[in-house]
Amino acid sequence: MQSGRNRLLALMAPADLEMLRPHFKNVVLEYRKVLCEAHKPIEHVYFPVAGVASLVNTMADGFASEVGTIGNEGMVGLPIILNDRLGPTSVYIQVPGEGLQLPASVLRDALDRSNSMRTVLTHYAHAFFNQVAQSAACNHAHALNQRCCRWLLMTHDRVQSPRFILTHEFLAMMLGVRRTSVTLAAHNLKRLKLIEYSRGQVTILDRKGLERHSCECYAVSKREFDRLLGEPLGAA
Repeated sequence: MQSGRNRLLALMAPADLEMLRPHFKNVVLEYRKVLCEAHKPIEHVYFPVAGVASLVNTMADGFASEVGTIGNEGMVGLPIILNDRLGPTSVYIQVPGEGLQLPASVLRDALDRSNSMRTVLTHYAHAFFNQVAQSAACNHAHALNQRCCRWLLMTHDRVQSPRFILTHEFLAMMLGVRRTSVTLAAHNLKRLKLIEYSRGQVTILDRKGLERHSCECYAVSKREFDRLLGEPLGAA
């Protein structure tokens, strides 16, 4: 089991983790794999160890927009923590990776038995909702290039590799814009030599440069996660 690579599982008390351990299943998180469907019962929760999952809200006209991202700092299936069985958004994999699958019923039972586990997971829920709120404000307040830098930094954090799959479609969904706008933003970042982008593959060339060109929202969200969950994995 790869629990040490997921921040939430690494924060759990050993006794809490042992309650879950026999029920974990290692899964490959393939591109476009559906983890949860809107308004349908959540049968499993997922703890990613690599890759990125997107919470996607689809409008009546079919336009889809990402409202939140989840990587190795968290879990998919947040309504279970909040004592619900349904979610209003779909969740599927946008950057492939791997993770741990757990029956939702097992997590519900464990939360009923362990206050310490509930504390860890509700802190995560708080941090995640803060991320969603920050993203909503960011979409209104900041330029497309700044927001693009922010999302690239967040994705880079989650995959822990300078190169990853990132399609025009996903970037458009992340940023809430049309694909033509994404093409322009990617071209601008390539011109600044911050990234290389070709055939759906992004390579981060200048991480510090992306941080300088990003809006403050990346740092704000990161501080909130660190405040509520402790230092990120790998920190001294």
